[in-house]
Amino acid sequence: MTMRPFAEVIQSGEFIVTTELNPPKGIHLDALLANAERLRDVVHAFNLTDSHSSRMTMVPLAVARLLVERGIEPILQVTCRDRNRLALQSDLLGAYALGMRNIVCMTGDPPGAGDHPDTKPVFDLDVLGLLRAVAALQSGKDLGDHPLKGTPTFCVGAVVNPGAPDLQKELQRMEDKIALGTQFFQTQAVYNPTAFERFMHTVQQHQVTVVASCIVLRSGDMARRLQASLPGLAIPTTLIEELDRATNPAQKGIELAGQIIKELKDMCQGVHLITIGQERRIPQILQEAGLLPRH
Repeated sequence: MTMRPFAEVIQSGEFIVTTELNPPKGIHLDALLANAERLRDVVHAFNLTDSHSSRMTMVPLAVARLLVERGIEPILQVTCRDRNRLALQSDLLGAYALGMRNIVCMTGDPPGAGDHPDTKPVFDLDVLGLLRAVAALQSGKDLGDHPLKGTPTFCVGAVVNPGAPDLQKELQRMEDKIALGTQFFQTQAVYNPTAFERFMHTVQQHQVTVVASCIVLRSGDMARRLQASLPGLAIPTTLIEELDRATNPAQKGIELAGQIIKELKDMCQGVHLITIGQERRIPQILQEAGLLPRH
């Protein structure tokens, strides 16, 4: 069965469920494709990460094409870290030619923390510059104002951090991204529904689709590591203590993710699940959240 175009899902008003697939460090794709097939009836689209955390992996464009051939809807992550403006525009045109219709534009993780720490970062464009490039291509010209032979049309996404240390600056950048054509936002991971509700109240005037992310935690130690490494991520102490006390922390993390999503689902337009190797558990999480019937 072919999945619906993601832009159509957004327009429908249906609660959105997306998740991530990480291209492999190597050429074996059997596990990734099996996960995509297994989940195609419970999620609307799959983000394909671009060397996540600056750890070198297969280019997501290749994986996205294989999903398109299977009737599965990909969302291509496009980052500024590794490519200059020529390459970014070239990649976007190539992506469209290969069937990609959904993109998420982001800065990208600095390479120093990855598995090739001597890599020279590019960052020729920042994320606003990348969005300008997308807007230019969709208007029929490149960034140099040269006409294109055929114009791509993307469903354009970006990221926003509701817990950013300088929230006013983050909100201004969100407005700038909307002005440049962003149609949907995926957030930094959310664990405090009360604080997220305040954020959503602030941005509701923009009438833009907001998809709240949730990283599924496997242990208290994992929660502490994430909180230490991701700016603006706040995980309540009570939640970490629940994971510490649990006899089966991974199962407790599934339950907590379901509970959080249940609280978030009336505040935003969707949820983005980051499971990091626990893709098989996504139906259970959605059942916990009341988004899938229990069998």
